[in-house]
Amino acid sequence: MADPRQDILACACDLYLSHGLDGFSMRGLAKEVGVTAPALYRHYDGREAVLADVMREAHRAFISYIYRALEAPTPLERFVRAGEGYLDFAIEHPRWYAMMFSGPERLGMVAIPEDIEAMGSAIHQFWIDRVGECMRAGILIEGDPLQISFTMWAHAHGMVQLFHQGRLGKDVDAFRSLFRESGHRLMAGVATKEFAVQLTDGAKQSPSPVELQTTT
Repeated sequence: MADPRQDILACACDLYLSHGLDGFSMRGLAKEVGVTAPALYRHYDGREAVLADVMREAHRAFISYIYRALEAPTPLERFVRAGEGYLDFAIEHPRWYAMMFSGPERLGMVAIPEDIEAMGSAIHQFWIDRVGECMRAGILIEGDPLQISFTMWAHAHGMVQLFHQGRLGKDVDAFRSLFRESGHRLMAGVATKEFAVQLTDGAKQSPSPVELQTTT
């Protein structure tokens, strides 16, 4: 038997991804679902509750993109593939991406629900773990994985925001190249001396970091 709440969530995600927060309303959602607005309230208390479920769906999708990296065999490959998953999600789901990094007031919420905060914390820890294992493998310089991961995320998030705002053009392939080249330069700044030499020597051919041979 079909779950009406799942049908509503599917339509809510489509509505949000098509029109964003400003175009999201219970009346509009009811039209998408094919019911009256009051009928929605049998399943959701209101717009805030629906948006919370949409945010949960966004987090689940993001996690599925980046956690694929865990299938890779080495710390460096896991690090690079996680970054690729991040970029793919940000490009393919710009509204979900923006929603995940919006404050509760922007979403009309009093506070982000605790379970969603926990999902965000798990994602944050995932990045810290990737940085930490690269440090232990001699790829990144020793330091605080939390601080280094924050620096890397700020760099990636800033570039994605500029692209979403149209400040870096609209060509997706060109942005992917720019994102990777900029990440390559950042990586060189926090790499160990040995790995930094490999990055510099390989820059003429512009390989991805995962193509560079490491001793791990």
